[in-house]
Amino acid sequence: MQILIDADACPVKDEVYKVAKRYGIPVTLVANAGMYAPKASWLELIIVKQGANVADDLIAEKATAKDIVITADIPLASRCLEKGAAVLDHRGGEFTRENIGSILAGREVGEHLRAAGVETKGPRPFDKQARSNFLQTFDQVIQKRRRSSGR
Repeated sequence: MQILIDADACPVKDEVYKVAKRYGIPVTLVANAGMYAPKASWLELIIVKQGANVADDLIAEKATAKDIVITADIPLASRCLEKGAAVLDHRGGEFTRENIGSILAGREVGEHLRAAGVETKGPRPFDKQARSNFLQTFDQVIQKRRRSSGR
């Protein structure tokens, strides 16, 4: 099992580091630009060349059914789910095979409305409750994955 993070705009990297270190799970950050990452044997930072979906393509390629992917990118989440990975957003929402279709449809409707000039609400502010929700869901997913792999 490894944790793959769509890292450019992920606000919960520090939380992931703490939890991953505690459980001994390797972490791979994938980003389009350089960023700070602690020096640790269990942490890898991959900087990809600039370009649309380059980081997403690498994450989707690396993801396996044993892994946990952290991203807010809905199409990337869908691609990782197809490979059997568990996928979370930074607010603690879990993308699943059962809900990804409606989430993709909602994204499409929102894009269509914005293209037509309709003002839509942006995301809620990222606050302590969202961080707490993430940590709770993240821990639950790790426990579930560990049980299913016999660890």
